[in-house]
Amino acid sequence: MPDHAVAHPTRRWSLDVLRIISIIGVIAIHVCGNMVGNSDVSGSVRWWVAVAVDLGFVWVVPVFVMISGALLLEPRQFDRGPAPFYRRRLLRLGPAFVFWPIFYVFVVHPAVTGQPGSWRSFVLGVIDGRSYTHLYFLWLIVGLYVIAPVLAAFLRDGGKRRAYIFAGAVLAVTVASLVSSNVLTTAGYDRSSSQTAVTQWVPYVGFFLAGWALRDLILRGWRLAAAALITMAAIALIIVQYGTRGTFPYLDALLPVSYYGPVVVIAALGCYVTANGALAGWQPGRMTGVVRTLSDSSFGVFLIHFAVMLAVRAIPALSDTASSLPSTFAVWGIVTVLSFALVILARRVPGVRRLV
Repeated sequence: MPDHAVAHPTRRWSLDVLRIISIIGVIAIHVCGNMVGNSDVSGSVRWWVAVAVDLGFVWVVPVFVMISGALLLEPRQFDRGPAPFYRRRLLRLGPAFVFWPIFYVFVVHPAVTGQPGSWRSFVLGVIDGRSYTHLYFLWLIVGLYVIAPVLAAFLRDGGKRRAYIFAGAVLAVTVASLVSSNVLTTAGYDRSSSQTAVTQWVPYVGFFLAGWALRDLILRGWRLAAAALITMAAIALIIVQYGTRGTFPYLDALLPVSYYGPVVVIAALGCYVTANGALAGWQPGRMTGVVRTLSDSSFGVFLIHFAVMLAVRAIPALSDTASSLPSTFAVWGIVTVLSFALVILARRVPGVRRLV
């Protein structure tokens, strides 16, 4: 039966493993996206392999948010009120929040395109919450930090039942909003929506809450096996649906392949509870230092990996990721190793460590 642990360990190693796998998945999405978006190879075996890797990791960003919820919504963090929490979390994030958008717009963008960075584009990107491809996550996490004390206060005395209902209700509303917008747009009534800097976090509140609600849910035996099978089926459906998109437009509208589409929600929740169940009680032993270091470096890897990927792709022998699977997998591996190495080194340098 599902088992809710009474004692909370100081370190949840299952979350560390999930965080490491998730950041490797983020890198895979960005590396494989080059081939997935190449119409010249669309439908080929190599294209399907790239789609399987790319869309097979579509759950990673929601799971990152769930891990944050599991750790940040602990009521004891707010015993002295929200001010200490804000000082600790937001001030820690501040240097990275300022540095990385500037770095990508005024250093990386000119290096890749040969065009100087534009302050106008920078300001518009900041307002939009997407100053560069992946940096929307900074706005997302800041928004969740801001509302965390409010959510934790509501959850404090309600027990798991309140947490389940709250998380489920918010996720349901989020999914319904996306699906209804897609269906209306497909039917000819354009209701497409987008997020700006101040709303990037809104669609992820349900995942944030679910991370807390489900963090002590330990599935065992056939329940764990069933959760794993459902999760794999959801991921397989996402891959097939994306690969055949456009064939069934109303199915695409009802089950959008989006971070908060219904099937992706199932996949993300499934990965989270399956990993927690499979790794319940697991201890890394002699690998404790390695697992802790890799996990603690994951946020920095998220920030730096895109620049590393662009640099690695500039190497002539590795530039053909749009049509070559060997190049794609080589770049994935190299970017993963280099990104972790750079972040681990940066975290040892006073001042610089605050950026990662």
